[in-house]
Amino acid sequence: MTAAHGAGGPEAPETVAVSDITRDPLVGQVLVPERELRTRIREIGEAISVDYAEKPLVLIGILRGSVMFMADLLRSVSIPVSVDFLAISSYVGRDSSGVVRLLKDLDHPIAGKDVLLVEDIIDTGLTLSYVLRVLRTRGPESVSVCTLLNKPRSRLIDQPLKYVGFEVPDEFVVGYGLDFNQRYRNLPYIAVLKPE
Repeated sequence: MTAAHGAGGPEAPETVAVSDITRDPLVGQVLVPERELRTRIREIGEAISVDYAEKPLVLIGILRGSVMFMADLLRSVSIPVSVDFLAISSYVGRDSSGVVRLLKDLDHPIAGKDVLLVEDIIDTGLTLSYVLRVLRTRGPESVSVCTLLNKPRSRLIDQPLKYVGFEVPDEFVVGYGLDFNQRYRNLPYIAVLKPE
């Protein structure tokens, strides 16, 4: 009997190994293997370090999908940067609800600073358009976008993207921070989620 059981506390949460998830029948074709992710993210980090040298750069991640990308990107940037996060809600299951809600705002002001918005994926562009409008009201010196994945065939609103990791087809993808109902974020690669 564990201490939690003996004390009448809750049972420990069930953990699922990545190898178990890879055998999940809904996880389909791997679009971007782990090695390619790491190589491309290092290249983006090096480009950011050159482009923003001597500038007061703030990286703003969109929770929760960008967390893994943001962490690896930060390790690849060799200049001083500040970090902040926004939390946005726009998806229910596989579909965008069309309604974007701000769940968590920035903790620090960005006025006068160069801002690089870090996204996991850009598809319709609706969420991105909303976030950029919000950020531009805060008086930053500049606002640019860095996305790990770009899905241009789903685009409804175009915005310039300064850094793009990979272009992916018009499929629902999971892994490396991207989820389906909070599952599959811990896959170390990007894969297609098969239809249920």
